[in-house]
Amino acid sequence: LEGYYQETGRAGRDGGEGKCIAFYRYKDIQKLEKFMQGKPVAEQEIGKQLLLETVAYAESAVCRPKLLLNYFGEFMEEGCDNCDNCLHPKERFEGKEDVLLGLKSILAVQEKFKSEHIATILSGIANSAVKTYNHHHSEYFGAGKDKDVKYWNAVLRQALIARFITKDIENYGLLMLTEAGHAFIKKPYSMMLTQDHDFDIASEEGVAAGGSGTGAVDEELMYILKDLRKKLARELNLPPFVIFQDPSLEDMAIQYPVKIEELQNIVGVGTGKAKKYGKGFVEVIHEYVEEKDIIRPQDMVVKSVVNKSGVKVYIIQNIDRKLSLDDIANAKSLSLMDLIEEVEAIVGSGTKLNIDYYLNEIMDDEKLDEIFEYFREAETESIDDALAELGEEYFTEEEIRLVRIKFFSELAN
Repeated sequence: LEGYYQETGRAGRDGGEGKCIAFYRYKDIQKLEKFMQGKPVAEQEIGKQLLLETVAYAESAVCRPKLLLNYFGEFMEEGCDNCDNCLHPKERFEGKEDVLLGLKSILAVQEKFKSEHIATILSGIANSAVKTYNHHHSEYFGAGKDKDVKYWNAVLRQALIARFITKDIENYGLLMLTEAGHAFIKKPYSMMLTQDHDFDIASEEGVAAGGSGTGAVDEELMYILKDLRKKLARELNLPPFVIFQDPSLEDMAIQYPVKIEELQNIVGVGTGKAKKYGKGFVEVIHEYVEEKDIIRPQDMVVKSVVNKSGVKVYIIQNIDRKLSLDDIANAKSLSLMDLIEEVEAIVGSGTKLNIDYYLNEIMDDEKLDEIFEYFREAETESIDDALAELGEEYFTEEEIRLVRIKFFSELAN
């Protein structure tokens, strides 16, 4: 939104009429989300929040300048009477009770969650996040189940514009009530709302293979890359996912890397892995790009708000020192599962890490060997598949993910 705001500010500076047009396609958002895979969890969360703000701007039926100014912390009382939403307004409806419900539900979860989570609670969807925090037992769970998540997100967004709530983007988009929000709860009054535009993203067709669009994985190239991976795996007597995992191939079929240096920027591919397995892949992609005359999307970048490289360095240094993973997690205020995700990203990028010292503390050799051998024979690196095969009553998700880290570090890097 920062970039778009800057461009709209330039329009009409010469005294003439300025027309601001935003081209929006949800599949582009999905693509940008893929670009963030492999980054630290905290950085991914903030990046997703920035993308959600862009989605909100595109799909909202509220005055465009109002939305933009609100994003930058400014308030605009009336509409501009000049944007598409003001010139072609959608029908408004009384939303007092729904806004009240939204504000109360934010307080019920102690102002520690983002819009999507609040909307999910109100819609009555018991997903894993809702269950983790026992919010499926909240009095507000399903209180608005006659409406969907998209509707409740629109209500919360308009409560934000009305200054009833604030959103902290750099703190994962957490919602908190303002004084005006608390006052509204004590003495509610009429509030007219507008429903979002309903862009039917499900009906959009993906980019045709070899097309120059940027909205989806190039399926034809993906097939070629999988076939190449299978041949290489057979030659080296390794499971295919040890060479490159599916998310890596998908990212290649989006970004079209044609040099080893570019391959190092692909999800789950670091310097070591790129040099070890990458030559044939970049050659095939280069030939494909030339043959199909593809324009590569190298200029599509999500600006990161926070640089988390220091955390990665800290983790690597302290694993080398054989510090307990629990102590490393505590030092950085992470849960063990969050730390495991960070370590997976580090190892997935091609860095070797030896966590044998920790594995030997938490499980016996027989258990460790059984998981390790499972991945040696498995066709996929899926944790769910591993749990189903090995048995959830005998192995935990943490144990399987930790041994998978050892497996990738030893065989893939």
